[in-house]
Amino acid sequence: MGRWRAVAVVTALVLYALASHALMVHAPAEPWTVGALFGPLLVVLTVGGWKRRHAPTLVACAGLTALLAAICARGGIDVNRLYVLQHAAIHLVLGATFAFSLRPGSKPLITAMAERVHEQFPPPMRAYTRRLTALWAVYFGAMIVVSLLIYALAPWSWWSFYCNLVTPLSAALFFVGEHVVRYRRHPDFERVSLAGAARAWRAQRAAGTP
Repeated sequence: MGRWRAVAVVTALVLYALASHALMVHAPAEPWTVGALFGPLLVVLTVGGWKRRHAPTLVACAGLTALLAAICARGGIDVNRLYVLQHAAIHLVLGATFAFSLRPGSKPLITAMAERVHEQFPPPMRAYTRRLTALWAVYFGAMIVVSLLIYALAPWSWWSFYCNLVTPLSAALFFVGEHVVRYRRHPDFERVSLAGAARAWRAQRAAGTP
């Protein structure tokens, strides 16, 4: 991805996050808000299910679309809980994906990703990627806990800010920060750029892992 294309993508994501926050705070129950906030996820899941010819995913997406349409048509329902549930469900699926890959006999997710980009993969790097997989699983779980606490104890605008702005920023900082810390603490590890790490993540998704 070229520099200007990357800047354009980041700018679009920031604008979408700001727009989502504004809609979620000022018009959370409006049909266009529900569509704007749930639509991208449904599109991604539907396209992924279609490419893999995975009928359960397609059925689930169709069912969720119908449910959201019914909720919008009926009105009078606290859609804020749906947004909280969506946020928690996404992080639960991601956390479970990382955690389940740590089971005996399984290959840790980040270990599998790292093997795609590193020509040399010594035992210390294998141990590090296993610990990092566990750390990401803990991170996703912590994001759910913080989300529920903010929802229960703080104004709705705070939760919206956390969901739409803090959540993606914290994930980006975690990703970049780990990259920097890794090569400061382990200068012997073969270096891979952030772009290379991102490509490994996309390749792992294409292989069938979220």
